[in-house]
Amino acid sequence: MTNNWAAFTTAEPALAKLVEERFGAFTHHVLATLRKDGSPRTTGLEVTFRGGELWLGMMPDSLKALDLRRDPRFALQANPGEGQSMGGGDVRISGRAIEVEDPAEKAAYGEEVEPPEPFHLFRTELTEVVRTYVEDDKYLVLQVWKPGEPLRLIKRT
Repeated sequence: MTNNWAAFTTAEPALAKLVEERFGAFTHHVLATLRKDGSPRTTGLEVTFRGGELWLGMMPDSLKALDLRRDPRFALQANPGEGQSMGGGDVRISGRAIEVEDPAEKAAYGEEVEPPEPFHLFRTELTEVVRTYVEDDKYLVLQVWKPGEPLRLIKRT
């Protein structure tokens, strides 16, 4: 069973729409990968939602691409925007990045997105999607989705 973006969208269409809107509000986001020694590395990244996949494109031999080749685990956080409003809430996605090596698939992506050539391309398998927001100026609300589990709603005062 695949846990790609399409699977998430099917399981939780309303949350998926909110997450895509948050990522669509800004161009650059923050990607966390794991270095050789296991410590975290955070870097800027553009993301694309196309054809039921969440895609991560990177410059050739960038440290984040090399990190993902070695250990595919990642965390991705949407750009919070200016100020403190966090319109739409804070959104994070965790999962595993799988490098696309098929030349035809990579070329099709390149035709649609027109990234600088050459580039690394990764599709994602999701392990968790989290949205955090404030409700009624009183509650901190977390929506947590994991594959095969119902959406959890956690409210804290």
